[in-house]
Amino acid sequence: MDKQNNGVQPEANTRPKGNSLGKTATIVVVAALIGGGAGGGLAYYGFSRMSADNMGVTSKSGTAGTTAVTKTKTTSSASQAAFKKVKGAVVSVINLQKESSSTDSDNGWGELFGETSSSSSNSQSSTLTEYSEGSGVIYQKKDGYAYIVTNNHVVSGSDKLEVILSDGTKLTATKVGTDSVTDLAVLKINGSKVKSVASFGNSNKISAGQTVLAVGSPLGTQYATSVTQGIVSAKKRTVDVTDESGNTTNEATVIQTDAAINNGNSGGPLINLSGQVIGITSMKLSGSSSSSSDSATIEGMGFAIPSDEVVSIINQLVKNGKVVRPALGISVVSLSDISSDQQSELLNTPRSLKSGVVVAGFTSSSIAKNAGLSKYDVIVGLDNTKITDVADLHTALYKHKIGDTVKITYYHGSTKKTVSLKLTQTDASLSTSTSSSK
Repeated sequence: MDKQNNGVQPEANTRPKGNSLGKTATIVVVAALIGGGAGGGLAYYGFSRMSADNMGVTSKSGTAGTTAVTKTKTTSSASQAAFKKVKGAVVSVINLQKESSSTDSDNGWGELFGETSSSSSNSQSSTLTEYSEGSGVIYQKKDGYAYIVTNNHVVSGSDKLEVILSDGTKLTATKVGTDSVTDLAVLKINGSKVKSVASFGNSNKISAGQTVLAVGSPLGTQYATSVTQGIVSAKKRTVDVTDESGNTTNEATVIQTDAAINNGNSGGPLINLSGQVIGITSMKLSGSSSSSSDSATIEGMGFAIPSDEVVSIINQLVKNGKVVRPALGISVVSLSDISSDQQSELLNTPRSLKSGVVVAGFTSSSIAKNAGLSKYDVIVGLDNTKITDVADLHTALYKHKIGDTVKITYYHGSTKKTVSLKLTQTDASLSTSTSSSK
């Protein structure tokens, strides 16, 4: 999901060693009162007024060196109350992995001459090192355990997971289940040390413009339980989800916010002013957007998985250890990835057809094949949803559950057809090794 420009990026990070931020540069803004005419007059008038109003400084004379802080009673804001309610449930998640090492006793000569040796091989050392850090939030205590929701990309590839509570207690965590499609994961830890649990709010009830807080560990545990404030920029925003190769595999409907999100915030909660979790921070836009006519630096565009979806997914992960989704039993490729020559030679579709999903193959016992679809057919619709690419098909299909009946619209050559089929096949039952299977 990492892109150089205008990229939607997950926010797990490698923990900074030492003071990775370097020296802090203090910027002092100085008002220069050099100028005449209206400028000088306005400056003089402004300072005269500030002098007359005393600028909040006492006009009583006193002995030099006796200035004191005014004892004013402070009042708690809604943001402070919300943060206080949830901060004890926010944790840091440490992803530990084994270091890969090469043990090669003959310095590579055997490999150079096409020989193999039992003493020359790649191996993994038993030493675990910190690979990355992210955030998470404790949402339930049950049967002696505390359950944590975080991002799948925070825990992916781990050989061991550790969780650091808000009071600094470090505990070993166990994966309960993960889901790469929604980028969610559930962990569990011993619950005896856990004193605070967060609750979920209804993400369908949020509105653009309302104040929200993002809590997590930006740049690692050195800045654990940091809080940033912003607003809901958009209640529902559709963004492309990409794999490690940069290919779009899905579309996600997420909450957009301008609350500051940095590396390490991934998996942390986005909360409302009632202290309820209304989203799990997952990604942000970074880099810059440019074209021949303009360019712009991207700032303040972070995204969170809505709490309503989070609750649905984590309940399935706790119950089954995974999320089971319907499948059509086909391997596919977006029509836009096929050259015009290939389209005319292999597909024979109308020239006016510019988008859709091409059936490239079938799994064994494919329900789509049994329903009449053939290789090189182009799917253009699922129920009332227009299908333009693989991400559209993913998104539309995953809204259904096993047992639902769907209507598929497709082109067989130049002929447009429609077929209804019952979703009896699951993604877990696919027997093909093709990554683009549906």
